[in-house]
Amino acid sequence: MRDLVYRVQAYALRALVACLRPLSMPARRRILGAVTEWVVRLSPLRRRVRANLRLVWPDMPEPERRQLSHEAARNVGRTLASVWFNEDFAQEAADLDAHGEGLAALRAARAEGRGAILLSGHYGQWEAVRVILRREGIEAGAIYRPSNNPYYDPIFKRGLEAGGRPIVAKGRAGNRDLLRALRGGAVMAILPDQYVKGAPYLDYLGHPARTSLAAAELALRYDLPLIPTFAPEIDGRPVVTLEAPIPHTDAETMMRVFNDRLSSWVARYPSQWYWLHRRWKVKGGRAAR
Repeated sequence: MRDLVYRVQAYALRALVACLRPLSMPARRRILGAVTEWVVRLSPLRRRVRANLRLVWPDMPEPERRQLSHEAARNVGRTLASVWFNEDFAQEAADLDAHGEGLAALRAARAEGRGAILLSGHYGQWEAVRVILRREGIEAGAIYRPSNNPYYDPIFKRGLEAGGRPIVAKGRAGNRDLLRALRGGAVMAILPDQYVKGAPYLDYLGHPARTSLAAAELALRYDLPLIPTFAPEIDGRPVVTLEAPIPHTDAETMMRVFNDRLSSWVARYPSQWYWLHRRWKVKGGRAAR
């Protein structure tokens, strides 16, 4: 039965992609945004989003929380459009520029033959970062979590590969590929803003959240710059910032710095973050469902 459900989901998504393909990127974003908004509205995900918002901002008025949850759900679809149609997104974003000290640090690392680790979150149009870097002649691969639906996963992975390679799946085999890529001087993007079982609790948006230390550990092990990168969509356009690299100290301290930086961006543009995650599972307490 589960296999049947997965097949139906994948066929429906393939049909949706086929219907959207003749349209412009703005139209695709609008339609996918509307689809994801209504999926969240009509499913248990609605409760998870509002529970997360209530945890972080308990004093937010309910109408504002409800509106923010709708905007966040729409932004999920808008981001999916940039992944599913990555080549078209790259053409649309051809005139985008990157800002921040991290770009110079990345160029310096590449000039020395070293790779780098780009840290971001499921926030804004994060694929815009790799689009801009590719235009500069810097190809950035990425780590991704394979979908539970094996029939949908190729759609998502194909979109990611269009933005840069290698695309490495989380897991033991993927870890070997990741280490090989970093030793070879690759630039890899990692989104460490999801719950990881067994990881230490670090503060995120004012609450303890299990946070993987792997990205910082790799940066220390291979002497790589760890560069926070963010691309919130502002007035309909991604604004790409490569922040100053996080100083090398110890892995936990470095990831605390990253969580603080991502928290700052989420506080500025809260609808841009993926509030559908079960980000907070608090030891000895209740978590967002």
